[in-house]
Amino acid sequence: MSRTADLPETIALFPLPGAVLLPRARLPLQIFEPRYLAMMDDVLKTPERLIGMIQPTRDDSGLHSVGCAGRVTSFNETDDGRYMITLMGRSRFRLVEEVEGFTPYRRAKVDWAEFRADRGPAETDAALDRTAFLGLLKRFFDSEGLSTDWDALEAAEDEIMINALSMLCPFEPEDKQALLEAPALTKRREVLEALIEYSLRGGHGEERMQ
Repeated sequence: MSRTADLPETIALFPLPGAVLLPRARLPLQIFEPRYLAMMDDVLKTPERLIGMIQPTRDDSGLHSVGCAGRVTSFNETDDGRYMITLMGRSRFRLVEEVEGFTPYRRAKVDWAEFRADRGPAETDAALDRTAFLGLLKRFFDSEGLSTDWDALEAAEDEIMINALSMLCPFEPEDKQALLEAPALTKRREVLEALIEYSLRGGHGEERMQ
């Protein structure tokens, strides 16, 4: 099992269907369940301040094998005891095994080895045709009744744009998992385009990405 100096072998897990985090992207979360409030208290005591975002499998019988760890970069505690936090994507990981213990939340040993590129510089997508991609995206947003700041999106760097759309577009959890597991940015954009095109043709979540 591979471990880098600043990434621990064991991390806290936050299983959440439909929510994925990608490297160098930001994910706002609201924490209110007692077990995850306890997780936050423990995570904030560690130097890494990492939480492993991971999706349950479709039948809720287990967890997907790949998730992404994020560092808590900001947090506020509300008057009623909730945490409002922001995670910054640090690196994807492969789940090795869950760790038994006395914490009310789940923890697991993870392997970071195959995702070394996540800890490097931001990726670019040399094959991206931005005009065509944004045209496709606009048709999708119109069909879904969604809005966005198109000027900001057009000006965004490749990775910021593709990863943000992968996290925020209203796809099924299994589709989000396919986007998370895409090995590189170009492949993620290709998966994203395929999901958008399928949706525009009238495809539905149960049939996607089989």
